[in-house]
Order: sequence, then C-alpha cells, then structure tokens
Amino acid sequence: MNIRFKHLGCLLAFAGAGAVQAEVGLGAMSVPPGFHIALYTDQVPSARALALGDDGTVYVGSLDAGKVYAVRDDNHDGKADRVYTLASGLHMPNGVASLDGDLYVAEVSRIGKLKDIGHHLADPPPLETVYDGYPKDVHHGWKYLRVGPDRKLYVPVGAPCNICNPSQDIYASLTRLDPDGKNLEIYAKGIRNTVGFDWHPETHELWFTDNGRDWLGNDAPPDELDTAPKAGMHFGYPFCHGKDVADPEFGKFKACAQTTPPAWNFPAHVAPLGMRFYTGTQFPAEYRGQLFVAQHGSWNRSTPQGYRVVLVRFQDGKPVEEKPFAEGWLQADGQVAGRPVDILTLPDGALLVSDDKRGAIYRISYQP
Repeated sequence: MNIRFKHLGCLLAFAGAGAVQAEVGLGAMSVPPGFHIALYTDQVPSARALALGDDGTVYVGSLDAGKVYAVRDDNHDGKADRVYTLASGLHMPNGVASLDGDLYVAEVSRIGKLKDIGHHLADPPPLETVYDGYPKDVHHGWKYLRVGPDRKLYVPVGAPCNICNPSQDIYASLTRLDPDGKNLEIYAKGIRNTVGFDWHPETHELWFTDNGRDWLGNDAPPDELDTAPKAGMHFGYPFCHGKDVADPEFGKFKACAQTTPPAWNFPAHVAPLGMRFYTGTQFPAEYRGQLFVAQHGSWNRSTPQGYRVVLVRFQDGKPVEEKPFAEGWLQADGQVAGRPVDILTLPDGALLVSDDKRGAIYRISYQP
C-alpha cells in the first residue's frame, strides 16, 4: 500500500514550528512503498524552477513574487534551516542555473547573473545583466534556464499566444547562448512553451517537455515529451500537435510529416513542466536513469487532471511507460491543493519538488 498523508498538517509535522500557516489540507499524498514525502520549506512564495549550487545550496526562482531565493539545509536533516532572498522586484524570474559559482537568472526579457553567490547569500551582489534582447511579451514569457553539457545557457522563448504563427523566428523556440551573453542562436523551433528540459545521463541528448495548445477539447491535443539530439529541428507548432493532429487553422501550411513528432504523448492539458533524469543512488536501481516529470495540472479541461509527479520509464534510450509517482495535490473532490513545478536531485539522492501554489518545496526520500 502506498504511503499516505491525510492532510498538509501531516507534512508540516516534519517541518517543526513556524510552518502552521499552511492550514488547508493537501489531500492524501501518495508515493510508492518505501518512499517518504516531507515538507522541505514553505518559505518560498511562488516557488518555481530549482537549481543546485556546488556547495549544496538550492536556488529557487519565482513568478508573481518577483524574487530569487537560496535555501540551505545546514545540518543535513532533510529540512531547510535558512531561506535567503537574493533578489526582488524582478520580472517573473522563473529560471535559475548555477555555473562556476555564479547564479544565472532568467526574467522575461533578460538573463542576469549573481556573481560568486555562494559566498554572499546574506549580502547578495546586484544582478548583472548578461543579455537583455529577448521579447518582452508576458504570454508564455517566463523562461526556464539550464546549462547544457556544452556549457551554454539554454533559454526557451514561448509563443506569445495560445495559437498563432509569429512573424519572428525567436518565438516558439529554444535558444542557447554563451554565459557572457554572446553568440545567441536558435537551437530548435516549433516549440509552443517548454518550461523544463534535461540531458539524458547516458546519451547526453536534450529532452524537453512542451505544453500543447488549448481549446481543442478535453482530450486533445496531447502535451509532449520531445528530444532534440541536434540543432535545427522543428517540433510542429503551430502547424501540428502531438504526432498527427493538424491544427484547424494552421495545419494547411505545413504537414505533420514535415515536422518532428514527440517521443512521448502526455495526456492533454496536464501541463508537464520541470523534469529530471534521476542520477542519484538513494532510490532503488530501477529508478536510476529514469525520468521524473512535474505535471503542473490542467486549467482548460472540464475535469482537472495532472497535479502530480510522474515517472517516465526509459528502455534502450526511449520512453516506454508513464506512471504516477507522487500524487495528492489534486484532491478527490476536484479541489487543487498544490501545483508541482520543478524537480531537483539532491547530492544525497533525494528529490525536491517545488510547488508554486503553496510557495513550498517537498523532499521525497527512499527509506525502505
């Protein structure tokens, strides 16, 4: 039987004093046998993307809060001891990435850098602009941010609409640039809105989630898991959705056969966001090298779905199965108690999951 917590208070029991302000029930949290889920911190309003510093500091972006946080577990007991606000007043600083001791932050139209931040958590330096030439559109304007194996910054630019054919190539794309802001290029096109990507630990190929368009019904089109092993690929938007769903308005301009289909279809509207291939050793062997995906949850569907973390099982480098891993943010009565956003593997092999509705981060560990 899965491990269950009847309400958020059960989670807060792990957090000690000061966490009781989150009084609304979270529903029955469920994880596989042997796994445990606990509150890491609830002091990160609008918590979004996660990044790990070289010293174990967890960095957290946000949306409406306009802040970037640093979270420390100094005594290594699985609960955050301190939360620092590193920057505030920013424009949807969703994406964070750590490289060579510096923290890169992605706002809507610019990439900034906090230099040598690990040594200045209590007295952070000003955010230095690295690049400020991205579009200013707020619609799908928030940006994920990762450092690739090539040490370049990978930054998506979402479509500025639900469905449209933007006149500028930069929209509905995934870009990359050098850490100093030079040599910007479009790596891939036809991507409506990716808010999560990672590189396969063995093949080192890029995989990313993509959120499908709205208003084609409860169950269409599917959300996507795509892979871009090389530059220059086109993934269909706005002409084709999923493997073979021609767009009613734009499908006549380019056939699905002319674009790259997804490697895996998620259910429609589950909104897959952050994702990580598991590279730790704490979890059982069958989880190693497998993919965890945070499904933020539907809004454009009569019956909600998503609001969970799923495991996408790979075999021979390809996805073959999707199954729930952590559930309970969507309650039995249809009420939404939380929305998972991003996933991070800690040095000890535990997983962190951010929740922008709760302003919280949860820690999932394995102790049989």
